[in-house]
Amino acid sequence: MAQARVKERAPRKERPRRESVSGERFAVFAECLLTGVWIAVACLGVVTYPAALAAGARHLRRRTRHEGGGLREFVADFRAALRRGWAVGLAGWAAGAAVWVDVQAARAGLPGGPVVGAVGLFALIGMVVALLRAAAVWTPGASWRALLADAGRRTVLDPAGSFLIVGGLGVVALSALFVAPLAVPVLGAVAAAAVAVEERHRHR
Repeated sequence: MAQARVKERAPRKERPRRESVSGERFAVFAECLLTGVWIAVACLGVVTYPAALAAGARHLRRRTRHEGGGLREFVADFRAALRRGWAVGLAGWAAGAAVWVDVQAARAGLPGGPVVGAVGLFALIGMVVALLRAAAVWTPGASWRALLADAGRRTVLDPAGSFLIVGGLGVVALSALFVAPLAVPVLGAVAAAAVAVEERHRHR
């Protein structure tokens, strides 16, 4: 009889755990969407997107570690990252413009244009992935140059993680294609994916 009572009570003890785990996951997902909105607003400064991604990623790291933090901390991190991050944003736009010229050359039918365009496009994707990986590990006072150099090596040496980030970027592109406003909150999911990839690489 005692064993039968134990078996009857066991499922009742597991249900609250499962509900708490699912509730925690939903809370993290909701936080990612909210962070995406913060990132999108912070990106309105044109060259501020590296700082916005860094602040968003740091906020999500705090959230997954059950540390305090909210919009005020996000803004403080954004300001700290922007001190040197604006130059990274400017360089990113310059790289994008160079790739656009390569693509236009490919479409114009110039000799070697398709090859140059394809190489430029892949290089741009690699730079975006490296930027996301650098932003995912940014901390106040860190050097963007050092972060990007290390992130570039991880982008090449950890192709599986880089592919996951590219998949997240693809989701953003598809969201913008079908329903443009959806791309805004999904930015938070991309930042979360970069954080998860970096955590995976660190534990490896």
